[in-house]
Amino acid sequence: MTQIHIPAARVKQGDLLLYTTALKVKDLASENFYNVETLDTSGGNDAGYQRVLNLARARKLADYILKGQDKRDAFLPTSVFLATDKSIDFNEVDHTISFDTAVVGPFSVVDGQHRLEGLKMAAQKDARVLDFEVPVNIGINLPTIAQMCHFLIVNTTQKSVDKSVEQRIIARLTDALDVEDLPSLPSWILRTVERGEVERAIKYADYLNDTEESPWFRKVRMANSESSDGTVNQRSFVKAIVKYVLTANNPISIIKDFDKEKRIFLNYWKAIKSNLDDGDSETLYKYGGVELFCKFSIPFFMKLQDRGSYTVGTMEKLLKDCLENVEGDYAGVGHPDWWKTGGQAGRLNAGALNIVCQEMTKALHKVSAKTAIEV
Repeated sequence: MTQIHIPAARVKQGDLLLYTTALKVKDLASENFYNVETLDTSGGNDAGYQRVLNLARARKLADYILKGQDKRDAFLPTSVFLATDKSIDFNEVDHTISFDTAVVGPFSVVDGQHRLEGLKMAAQKDARVLDFEVPVNIGINLPTIAQMCHFLIVNTTQKSVDKSVEQRIIARLTDALDVEDLPSLPSWILRTVERGEVERAIKYADYLNDTEESPWFRKVRMANSESSDGTVNQRSFVKAIVKYVLTANNPISIIKDFDKEKRIFLNYWKAIKSNLDDGDSETLYKYGGVELFCKFSIPFFMKLQDRGSYTVGTMEKLLKDCLENVEGDYAGVGHPDWWKTGGQAGRLNAGALNIVCQEMTKALHKVSAKTAIEV
């Protein structure tokens, strides 16, 4: 049977209409009752919004539920948030809702996928769990874009969500800003969406990661990626691009041609690879290399702006001259050995990397100031 008739409370929060109710595990676990829209960045489709299911976390919950069956002391008071883009009838006389899951479903899980999976695991081992009741909030008439917003709100105001997943959702909301009606967002989320810097940074990272000629080809570990082949997480790369590259004091931000911007950034990393990667410079493509060279791009691009050239050849020569003039404790920054696994670069924290950037900036100015100065 796909017909459900249950007591419910009608909850109105602005334009959001919820039905607060309880469903038994046997209903929740029935075929096609719900699905989970997991974020998938493979193939460039960037679909879904949920994090990847953590089976260990679900098993832990299942074990807890199973242990509480004999004493009947297992409880799970936190509600699951389900959503549908369809409408559901509410009877104001007896305060019940009625729906056909074959018509309304499958519901999308906005919040609670680990609880649902853990309960299903437990029910497979002990049939008594099928009668366990779960508090559920059902949101109706919610298109996917609204479901994403509510997922983001729940997971940034109540509990943490993987930063890479958050960045992807922020980018997609920025894309949708002028073409879809977004639900009300917390002000700090809305400001980030409206600025658009995360969306641009995601595109930078995707471009470098997907372009075969790029030094970063397939090196960025994207959101929800099950592969461990990448050298740096998307969240770290995007954070550094937002912090140092897409800022008002970086000349690349005034080019106003996004395709050129991405190409310039790619040329920059080609020049870095040409000078520092001898095939064994792994640390160059980890946090240290990302943090240092994204930060150094500010003074470096300023010099290129003065020259009016952003070609790989121009960058290679300027960077080579700069690295040869670095002095002091970090003079080795310009040698590939410095960037090998176990080398000095891998032992530097954020403070030390900041000092290295300062020394590189001094060397860059030194190269540019070799001509006579008149006052």
